[in-house]
Amino acid sequence: MAHCVTLVQLSISCDHLIDKDIGSKSDPLCVLLQDVGGGSWTEIVSSQILTLPLMLKAGKPAGRGTITVSAQELKDSRVVTMEVEARNLDKKDFLGKSDPFLEFFRQGDGKWHLTYRSEVIKNNLNPTWKRFSVPLQHFCGGEPSAPIQVRCSDYDSDGSHDLIGTFYTSLAQLQSVPAIFECIHPEKQQKKKNYKNSGTICIKTCQVETEYSFLDYVMGGCQINFTVGVDFTGSNGDPSSPDSLHYLSPTGVNEYLTALWSVGSVVQDYDSDKLFPAFGFGAQVPPHWQVSHEFALNFNPSNPYCTGIQGIVDAYRQALPQVRLYGPTNFAPIINHVARFAAQAAHQRTASQYFVLLLLTDGAVTDVEATREAVVRASNLPMSVIIVGVGGADFEAMEQLDADGGPLRTRSGEAAARDIVQFVPYRRFQNAPREALAQTVLAEVPAQLVSYFKAQGWAPFKPLPPGAKGPAQVPQA
Repeated sequence: MAHCVTLVQLSISCDHLIDKDIGSKSDPLCVLLQDVGGGSWTEIVSSQILTLPLMLKAGKPAGRGTITVSAQELKDSRVVTMEVEARNLDKKDFLGKSDPFLEFFRQGDGKWHLTYRSEVIKNNLNPTWKRFSVPLQHFCGGEPSAPIQVRCSDYDSDGSHDLIGTFYTSLAQLQSVPAIFECIHPEKQQKKKNYKNSGTICIKTCQVETEYSFLDYVMGGCQINFTVGVDFTGSNGDPSSPDSLHYLSPTGVNEYLTALWSVGSVVQDYDSDKLFPAFGFGAQVPPHWQVSHEFALNFNPSNPYCTGIQGIVDAYRQALPQVRLYGPTNFAPIINHVARFAAQAAHQRTASQYFVLLLLTDGAVTDVEATREAVVRASNLPMSVIIVGVGGADFEAMEQLDADGGPLRTRSGEAAARDIVQFVPYRRFQNAPREALAQTVLAEVPAQLVSYFKAQGWAPFKPLPPGAKGPAQVPQA
């Protein structure tokens, strides 16, 4: 198992910043940079508070400016989920109504610390804000009776937001839904004898729920079933030619194997028996030399499992001289193949298995519509698809499958239930450390796993008995 980690929340605040703007105050932006190389690290432990002077450059302080970073280990996995609306807020804008937003603060170290800021709703005195969730420990320190301050303000683009009103409460009071609080502006309250309030804030829902993390599911027994698909289409070039993407260098490696090692070495830590089914697609295979889009790399269709990542590498090296690179580049067969086993796991209605398919390919997919259909269907299953593009081909179709700009849709208009595809071009990481590729390729899988099990309402599964394994992934005729 890879190093276990704990969730730590960092809070950052600054004092006495230099005013860099002429007509208004500064608009500060704080950027935290993480060194992913082999540099030294300064450890920030739970509940430590670190205050340092801000520097313009080495040896030159930024006035009296300081930055404070506090770290808190989040041991409580519960979150507070709320829906909030307001009614009859004060009009603060001269030419419009108000642009209200909410801020929640908890008390600590003699100060009020911001725990959540809502979105701004333009020109509305009766806004309903989006449903939101905040870690319970961050929201109130895990104490239902701890004081909480809620501020409603009118947004101004120059940062000089106008207070509409505020009130004080606690989580226990917020949970007495529907809870209605008067929004009070202290200065108006003092000056106006008949002042009542500046509007009301209604807490429509306030629930405390357990939110499980990727580690909770994995350490709770969820098996990550890792399957590999390798592109053997003719566009890769003759494997005996140094120009081919399948050409094995004198050291016995190529882009396919480097990508496989980078990703597989991380994923294999989450599989107890280290047995991985591996397939090829787009080649003519012996003995009949028919094109196959899901042939076992070890040529054993009844048992396509390879022992560890090294086993996949060995099977690839042995299969390469025995097949004829052909085409086309069809993804749908192997995606549907893995989806069948993901569907079987879903029928158990437990968070016991999740499937990750790694496709290594050199070019654009040929069966675009069939692949879209396969991905949309798989989005309803415990499954993710990772595509690593090797070589310098046009990968525009792969970017569309990634669907970062919106849900993937089939030709008939059916939308994917969630984004399950992550595409990464290998060339972008050719000169980067191996872990950089793995980090990027696997970046979305934890959230995809959690989102699926959360949508199903499944808590982490208890550990499986030793030696338990899902059904052998045998290609269907």
